[in-house]
Amino acid sequence: MDAAEFRKRGKEMVDYVADYLEKIDKRQVFPDVEPGYLRPLIPDCAPQDPESFEDVFKDIEKIIMPGVTHWHSPYFFAYFPAASSFPALLADMLCGGIGCVGFSWAASPACTELETVMMDWLGKMINLPEEFLAGKDGQGGGVIQGSASEATLISLLAARTKTIRLVQSEKPELTEADIMGRLVAYASDQFCATLGTTPSCSFDKLLELGPICNKENIWMHIDAAYAGSAFICPEFRHLLNGVEFADSFNFNPHKWLLVNFDCSAMWVKKRSDLIGAFKLEPLYLQHHHHESGLVTDYRHWQIPLGRRFRSLKLWFVLRMYGVRGLQEHIRKHIRLSHQFEDLVLQDERFEICAEVILGLVCFRLKGSNELNKELLTSINEAKKIHLVPCHLREKFVLRFAICSRAVESTHVKFAWQHISQLATDLLKAWEQNHHQQHQQ
Repeated sequence: MDAAEFRKRGKEMVDYVADYLEKIDKRQVFPDVEPGYLRPLIPDCAPQDPESFEDVFKDIEKIIMPGVTHWHSPYFFAYFPAASSFPALLADMLCGGIGCVGFSWAASPACTELETVMMDWLGKMINLPEEFLAGKDGQGGGVIQGSASEATLISLLAARTKTIRLVQSEKPELTEADIMGRLVAYASDQFCATLGTTPSCSFDKLLELGPICNKENIWMHIDAAYAGSAFICPEFRHLLNGVEFADSFNFNPHKWLLVNFDCSAMWVKKRSDLIGAFKLEPLYLQHHHHESGLVTDYRHWQIPLGRRFRSLKLWFVLRMYGVRGLQEHIRKHIRLSHQFEDLVLQDERFEICAEVILGLVCFRLKGSNELNKELLTSINEAKKIHLVPCHLREKFVLRFAICSRAVESTHVKFAWQHISQLATDLLKAWEQNHHQQHQQ
């Protein structure tokens, strides 16, 4: 494929993606395939000779789409949202086009510098304490990771290195191995200090945890993977109170801020803590700058060596939506979750299982876990909408998350009517079974 054909095919692909997203509500949200469906549909080894783009393109609908779960469908209410927007998609094309591997400043200066500034923009949007921002010569700063679990692992490793060094300075007779065996990480059953847990979107009490961590010299990492995006709205910013006690903080613009995966935003108060843990200086990466202290080499802030130019999509989205547009997106989703909550509360057969704060509603039929498992099975087998469950203490609970950028009030009403009807059918069947057992 030469540049001329790329121009033509690129335009076709953009049209295909735009059509896909515009008409996604016509596709069944969850696929009708069994595990292993794909292997028989394609040859068992790569072609010796090149094939045409037409042949490849034809196979998208034939082979790929039948096995796609449509995360951006307005009937998708599972997990948490996966963000997507046209500006972000365009920025991703540019990122692929530039194709740099930004492990150091010199490897592509714009890749490093735009990221530093975008993380400051984002930090200011959620009103993060000044210490977390890079500014012109700050001690802290932000970095884009692939996912929140990656950010948690990085914090854990940085905290471990920091603690080992601290203990070694106090007790030089101990080896690293001696210290390592005695280290303790404190976690809840959700892992670390969490704002907006995955099962129920609950919030840990930072104002209680924080001072204890600071007093005992414990590294505190806060994970706000989903909820963090809502903190750009002043009315939800109080949920972040206590972040001032943290050493590191993370949330995912790729969940709820219209930036497509992967773009997980992480800030640290002391960049030296990360660099201390991950510093890597083979000769081929040593570039001599006149002011080497001011240069950020993000390879010291992450697990992988290489990195994509991910800040482009943040830059495009923040500029083309503006803070106000992004706030409207978040508020719309939260309005819709409260609409669903109200529908559930009007039906005395159902109960709400956790306070609805953001865009997640946890609900179930009053009754046994078995009953609710059956309800979920019937919902997901009908494939009109898609949900996933969680356990809250000993209860089996259905999660209804407002996900799609295109979701509207009509989709929420449709989902509730559908769930309500399936519940009616299920309860009738249960009563008949019970009646039959009774007669026997």
